[in-house]
Amino acid sequence: MQQDLLVNKVANSGLITFNLEDYFPKAEIVSFDLKDYLFMELILKEKDFREALKNHDWTQYQDKIVLVYCSTDAIIPMWAYMLVAVYAQPFALEIFQGNEEAYLIQAYQKTLAKIDPTQFEGRKMVIKGCSDKPVPAAAYLEITRILRPVAQSIMYGEPCSTVPIFKQK
Repeated sequence: MQQDLLVNKVANSGLITFNLEDYFPKAEIVSFDLKDYLFMELILKEKDFREALKNHDWTQYQDKIVLVYCSTDAIIPMWAYMLVAVYAQPFALEIFQGNEEAYLIQAYQKTLAKIDPTQFEGRKMVIKGCSDKPVPAAAYLEITRILRPVAQSIMYGEPCSTVPIFKQK
């Protein structure tokens, strides 16, 4: 009696899975909302603001990515962001003006720009979907832009269930 061998077609397909989650920032991301330092959450009083920054515990940002923004519709002078940077810089790994989504878009663009696309020349690529981290749509667009000139094909999803995106002719 002949044994039927199970063949893992996915493993033998030559597909390379590219997981954008692997490029997610490793450091903790924390927010610094200027709203908390405004009079009635609307007005920045310079003297009070300077005093509050001076008395703030900046050590809590040690080795973290600090996102500086204002969640209210207040008019914030540019120098306010500069003062926060002066205080946060000795502790923070990185300081960014904007919310988490804006930061992640910028971080992914910077990180993905370092990829050498020639390593994927003629390869069948699967851009992994279903991540546990908030990978922005811009990262999927950017990796597709990088891979399209060199990859034989690009698919989205999991190796066992993909959506075709691009195929060289």
